[in-house]
Amino acid sequence: MGVDISTTDDSTDIVLTRAQALRLGRRFPRRERGRWFGLAIDLIWPLLVLGTRMRIRGAQHLPERGGVLIASNHLSFADPVTMTLFCLSGRRVPRYLAKAELWEAPVLRAVMTSGRHIPVHRGTASVRDAYLGAVTALGAGECVVIFPEGGFSTRDDGWPSKGKPGIGKIALDTGVPVIPVANWGTHEVLPAGRKLPRFVPRRTVNLVAGPPVDLSDLAGSSPSATDAARATRRIMAAVTDLLAEVRVEDPPAA
Repeated sequence: MGVDISTTDDSTDIVLTRAQALRLGRRFPRRERGRWFGLAIDLIWPLLVLGTRMRIRGAQHLPERGGVLIASNHLSFADPVTMTLFCLSGRRVPRYLAKAELWEAPVLRAVMTSGRHIPVHRGTASVRDAYLGAVTALGAGECVVIFPEGGFSTRDDGWPSKGKPGIGKIALDTGVPVIPVANWGTHEVLPAGRKLPRFVPRRTVNLVAGPPVDLSDLAGSSPSATDAARATRRIMAAVTDLLAEVRVEDPPAA
């Protein structure tokens, strides 16, 4: 690629050329991606690469092996594609916690199942199944991606909404590193409610990661619900701080 994204420091923004980004897609490990999930990447990835400019920073914080939890803000249906790029840049295959409705559509069901993603049945007792699925995947050394807001940001200004406490509980119960990521620009490529992306003019998507969130003071043999809520707030604060760097703005007061 000319530049090893996974070894650059936090002061370096890497703007990928189209050729570099396409080569990242081919780096995606065939043995781990699943047939239909891999096919979806093969089809969708080139379209996004041709229509956007990707800027990445902080991929070196993603460990190359072992369980790791990635937390990102959420503004667009394009976010899973760009977050997959971030994981690829760190040589990891992502497993997503995603709404269970995606498993109800025939084509999407094949993609989600083959990729070993984890369904979340919202508003039911089955949410615990998603928690157990995430804990199991992390225990097996997987890279699990969560959008802690539980959906798109509800704020008109695009700043992250309040995070759900589930990510804090998962983080404390597993003890895996939690990598915060700010994902900015996808809302201009594929705004919420729009079915087709906008590639003209060509837009820039920023993916900026920070070091693992320090939750050591909250860790214990049996973290409480209060501890999980505190962990979630700390994770969301780290994501918000990274987004503030990208936007070169001060975030709104909590």
